[in-house]
Amino acid sequence: MKSPLHILHLEDDPNDAALVQSTLEADGITCATTCVQNHDDFVAALEHGGIDLILSDFSLPAFDGLSAAEIVRTKWPAIPLILVSGTLGEERAIDSLKGGATDYVLKGHLSRLVPAVRRAMHEVEERAERQRLEAQFIEAQKLEVIGQLAGGVAHDFNNILAVIMCYSDLMLEELGPDSPMRKHAEEIRSASERAAGLTRQLLVFSRKQLVQPVVLDLNDVLEDLSKMLRRLIDENIELTILPGKQIGHVKADCGYVGQVVMNLALNARDAMLNGGKLTIETNNATLDENYAHTHTGTIPGDYVMISVTDTGTGMTDEVKAHLFETFFTTKPVGKGTGLGLATCQTIVQQSGGHISVDSEVGKGTTFKIYFPQVEEALDVAVRPIQTGPVTRGTETLLVVEDDPSVRHLARGILETQGYEVLSASNGQDALHVAREHKGSPIRLVITDVIMPLMGGKVMSEWLTTTYPDLKVLFTSGYTDGAITHHGVLERGVEFLPKPYTPAILTGKVRELLDNVIAPHHKPEETTHGASLAAV
Repeated sequence: MKSPLHILHLEDDPNDAALVQSTLEADGITCATTCVQNHDDFVAALEHGGIDLILSDFSLPAFDGLSAAEIVRTKWPAIPLILVSGTLGEERAIDSLKGGATDYVLKGHLSRLVPAVRRAMHEVEERAERQRLEAQFIEAQKLEVIGQLAGGVAHDFNNILAVIMCYSDLMLEELGPDSPMRKHAEEIRSASERAAGLTRQLLVFSRKQLVQPVVLDLNDVLEDLSKMLRRLIDENIELTILPGKQIGHVKADCGYVGQVVMNLALNARDAMLNGGKLTIETNNATLDENYAHTHTGTIPGDYVMISVTDTGTGMTDEVKAHLFETFFTTKPVGKGTGLGLATCQTIVQQSGGHISVDSEVGKGTTFKIYFPQVEEALDVAVRPIQTGPVTRGTETLLVVEDDPSVRHLARGILETQGYEVLSASNGQDALHVAREHKGSPIRLVITDVIMPLMGGKVMSEWLTTTYPDLKVLFTSGYTDGAITHHGVLERGVEFLPKPYTPAILTGKVRELLDNVIAPHHKPEETTHGASLAAV
């Protein structure tokens, strides 16, 4: 029970008020009591707020307990009211309970007062907990609806974004630096990246995005992000990156880690409108039992920490209490979705980590992200590729895609780079194309996963049975559940998520054809995640 208990006592006899106070305190209930004797003072005290419990005499010269109970029931129903009266017959007692009173106690039997107060306050706590759980349930339902919606539209939307992003990149390659159209193409590219990033955030947040963890050195991740970070923050902000020495390895999705750092850096930028300092640092850290006890969900052990510190406006305790709630934002309408920090927390928790915040108004903010250390060797490192020159080749490829726009786009990109490209609209069509092909052998199939008539997985099994040296690259805009249901994310299967850029597509094709990367490594999900992390 709350202590001290803030009580509003409607009582005209000071001796009775003092007796009630002493009775409560004698039984261990610490209380701060406000005594009133009339309607106006009673209502004014309630409107001022902070009242936990109301005690009321039944009859006063200028007011009465039944009227008080009616007012409370109408305007402040969450506050319990207990009648404490010298004379209260059975009929009046029943009327008072019907009128909204929680309980009644006779002044001649104050031994019942403390149990009545404890029971009333326990009911308040139970009601608050029930409301909290109901709110959580509603929030969970809302998240589920968002997840279903995001997952449902992800495939088609990512196909559309792939077309927009790729053609924007192709336009930028053709336009010179002085072309008046270049700025327009850059704006289209930037808008498509923001759209793709928002889709990715929704999928991560609803736990429906693909997670492909690899063993990382967080210093390498920050090095890859450093140029992008410097472009994103304002010139009046001093950025310092301090990589720790001999930090441990962690297992996480590189793109997701980048997204966390980018989100935190952008929030820091927005908190330093007049300039300041942004410091990003890595270090080893050990979280002990005491820390785990005070931070729910944390497991004691060795971690690698990324801290993001700014000298901005800082946050109040009230803001910090809601910081990781979905859709909570302090930014103006149109400036924030309320998904950024909720997404960060989801990403960190998916990696078995923990995120904490320390902030004070006027003194800046520090976020600390802890990823569990792993005793494993680093996976093959591939630097992110966003845009830039595409790679060429002469091999024969087969593109299988049911969306005509994406199929024509991929075929056009690859043919421009010298490849001979066959195409098909589904798995059955692809088998027919492969059987009828008489030219140089098909070296690689780039196929969507989910298609009508026959999907990519079944088609690839048929083809590789006949052509055991054939390589297969799966692509999809669907989310984790849909892809794993079709058996694609098994170890050794190559996967490229949509939307992708011409450089990413041709780079991945070249790497597979040249056997540059280990079979289990899937850098394009990592690469693509990093390219969208700034959104």
